[in-house]
Amino acid sequence: MSVLLESLGAGRVVEAHKPVPRVVVDDDLWRSVASRIGASELTLLGLWGDIAAVHMAVLDESEPSVVVVTRQCPHGRFPSVGKVHPPAIRLERAIRDLFGLEPDGLPDPRPWLDHGRWDVESPLAPRPQRPSERAPTRFLTAEGDGLHQIPVGPVHAGIIEPGHFRFTANGEAVVRLEERLGYTHKGIEWLMQDAPIERAARLAARTSGDSTVATSLAFARAVEAALGIDVPPRAVWLRALMAELERLANHFGDIGAICNDAAFALMHAHCGVLRENVLRASDALLGHRLMMDRVVPGGVAVEPTLAGFAQLEDFLSATEKTFPRLVELYDNTASLQDRTVGTGIVAPALASQFGCGGYVGRASDRSFDARRTLAYPPYGELSFEVPVLDEGDVNARVWIRIREVEQSLSLVHQILERLPRHGALSVPCVATGKTCEGLAIVEGFRGDVLASVRLDRHAHVERCHLRDPSWFQWPVLEAAIESNIVADFPLCNKSFNCSYSGHDL
Repeated sequence: MSVLLESLGAGRVVEAHKPVPRVVVDDDLWRSVASRIGASELTLLGLWGDIAAVHMAVLDESEPSVVVVTRQCPHGRFPSVGKVHPPAIRLERAIRDLFGLEPDGLPDPRPWLDHGRWDVESPLAPRPQRPSERAPTRFLTAEGDGLHQIPVGPVHAGIIEPGHFRFTANGEAVVRLEERLGYTHKGIEWLMQDAPIERAARLAARTSGDSTVATSLAFARAVEAALGIDVPPRAVWLRALMAELERLANHFGDIGAICNDAAFALMHAHCGVLRENVLRASDALLGHRLMMDRVVPGGVAVEPTLAGFAQLEDFLSATEKTFPRLVELYDNTASLQDRTVGTGIVAPALASQFGCGGYVGRASDRSFDARRTLAYPPYGELSFEVPVLDEGDVNARVWIRIREVEQSLSLVHQILERLPRHGALSVPCVATGKTCEGLAIVEGFRGDVLASVRLDRHAHVERCHLRDPSWFQWPVLEAAIESNIVADFPLCNKSFNCSYSGHDL
């Protein structure tokens, strides 16, 4: 038994929840866990609503171990975690919007996902209400001589998702940035209710298109944990191959896009070619450029082609010759370094407080990587390093991506060597005849993706919550841009590359 679980001894353990424990607690224990998170003894992995309950996934990085803590809300209220731990504030605002549950003591009671344009209020509550009149959302203010505001979005130049950014500036220096998201809310959690596993898996795959493999894998592993399913070995290795190809494609795209925002289009063009080659190899191998709907509960959906393996080998050979030259080009271009070094710094303490994953956290001295810290198959059998820097600036976030590209290329080679050439691709997801629950955490290219699933006795989804890494990265972007100039925001923003769609659900 973990030390974290022992500290919750007064709570009631839910036996149907796998593979980590879920404990139902009273207000005192809930506040105690919240206080430990606020004191940085524990890391908040997720906080989400349910019918008359709230759940909180917490990580003890010293063990490491994960526990889900539940507080029943028969009267529609619960003690606010955001009161002692600011990273929970937006999560609790979302719970209010979706479920109508009230966090007592919430420092910021403004709506978050609900912009006052839905047909109902609290759409996931047992009894959704008609929308009420509300005043326009007020942005936070800053006081001082010569301050002015710059509103940006939600519609932006280029084909990108919508989000509003309200800058308060003193000349060119940013004094405050406040984001407003939620414009791409799709109602995925509502659409999943009562859905068969197959339909819910397709919805999970579309939470954030650039992370379709990671989110599908998290959902699938949560379902498999709930049903007690063992995935065939060939499927396990193919899943890892897809995850690393997705990571490569996104890192190539991000490195080029960051350089492009610093007016260095040459890197953008070369990295765009590398990204395109990954997508083409994925299409040849599995029949879809993004590999959408290829990871499914129980295994994988398609048999890879021999021609696809040959194209993948050609891609690896060419990339291992090309990419080092691009790294040298980045490192030796002084005008590019002038823009990235020292820009958009995230202090290690802030990254740790928010539990930032991926390149945002690892560029600021947080070494958490779910593939290693909470190792899941087949990563325990693979050799790889988790690169970590402590500068916390745009340049560090680029270098973390560069080093992760190198590690993923190595991992793809290892996976291809160990991939079973024959064997089943999937097993059926058979209902257990009773309610069961599962939780999974996997490493996407942005960081850790969490999936929590509850299935009914017919293996239909009663409740599913998907948490994208961006939930804990978007707020940190607001801090990273302070004291930088407005013109550096696109560069800083691209170095984070948070997901709008994955955040908005």
